[in-house]
Amino acid sequence: MARESIKARQRKREHLVAKYAAKRAELKAAGDMEGLDKLPRNSSPVRLRNRCHLTGRPRGYMRHFGICRNMFRDMALDGKIPGVRKASW
Repeated sequence: MARESIKARQRKREHLVAKYAAKRAELKAAGDMEGLDKLPRNSSPVRLRNRCHLTGRPRGYMRHFGICRNMFRDMALDGKIPGVRKASW
């Protein structure tokens, strides 16, 4: 599980990206690179990292569910994800 500080940093970046999205798009369309340089670095969507919403794990992320593979497996075996069950043949 990721440390709380790393999860908090990720949430802060997500907030900044959402806050400056319109302004960033406007400056990009105008070609104003100096204006883009003055925006906070963490407002760039490139700096975001896909992380599990439950544990904060950065690897093994499943985009469709928004969680890592470990949590997906545990939740699927417990029957908490509808329509998903263990394959057997």
